[in-house]
Amino acid sequence: MFRKSYQKSRPISTVCYFCQQGIKEIDYQDTILLKKFISAQAKIMNPKRTGTCKKHQRILGQAIKRARYLALLPFTNR
Repeated sequence: MFRKSYQKSRPISTVCYFCQQGIKEIDYQDTILLKKFISAQAKIMNPKRTGTCKKHQRILGQAIKRARYLALLPFTNR
């Protein structure tokens, strides 16, 4: 039997992007920033993959959900 060859995933960041940049507020209207933390299927990425801390991951999730509700971001990509 042959083993499947797996692709290496993105390198995991160890430092929170928002703490490093000094961003205190995550605005739901800043769709360019929010799209960095959404996968190709328009799902919110895991904090282990993005490197965000717990505090900013909660705020980021709320901002993405608000932007989706106001149709600034898609719920799904087809």
